[in-house]
This record gives sequence, C-alpha cells and structure tokens, in this order.
Amino acid sequence: MRRRGGRRRDHRRADARRSRARTPRPGPARTHRRISTLIIQFRNQWAAHHVRIRHHGIKRLHHPDVGRLELAYRSMDLPLSDRAVYDLTVYTAEPGTSSEDRLKLLASWAAKQPSATEPTRDESH
Repeated sequence: MRRRGGRRRDHRRADARRSRARTPRPGPARTHRRISTLIIQFRNQWAAHHVRIRHHGIKRLHHPDVGRLELAYRSMDLPLSDRAVYDLTVYTAEPGTSSEDRLKLLASWAAKQPSATEPTRDESH
C-alpha cells in the first residue's frame, strides 16, 4: 500500500532536480578563478625559491625492521648517450658503526630471498 502524498512528493523531487539542472551553478567558475590565482602565487613563490642540489652528504633514515641508519651518500651523473643522463647514488655506512651492522643485516636478508627475476624450482613435478 502506498502512503498518501507519495506521488506528489515524487513530482516535487523531479521538479527540483529539473530546476537545479537548468540553473547555472556559480561554483565551478569561482573554483576555477581561485585555482588560477593559487597557481600564479605558487609559480611566483617557486621562482623565488632557490634550490641547491647536493651531490654528497649524510642521510638519516628509519628502517621499520632495523631502526635508525645514518648513511653517507654521493651522487654521480652518468651520461649514457647524447640525450640521456642517469644519476647514480651510492650509500655507505661508516665502518664500525651500528649503521654498518644494520646495513649488513639488511643485506643478509636480501641475499636469502630469491629475486623476482629468478625462476623458482617447483617441487611438485
């Protein structure tokens, strides 16, 4: 059994939807102007920001399994062709430090796990 006024309510909802569809919304235009203003501000701030590229230094990392690592790094550009230049970054731990011990532990775990490119032997055959 249908409740009273159900049809009228449905018609009112449909009328409201049609009305909203015909009425232009000011939101998108306003949003576009706001984003455009922010982009200009960002571009100006970025242009004024002087970025220095560091090719060597110390990185302090926190690994979820071994904890804190303090590693020295050096980056080198490797030009491989006329257009391609690759960046090689080498990380090392100071000998005799806890970071060296932790890095060796991570290396030992990696050595025990088969890589994704190595075929695994299926024992079921």
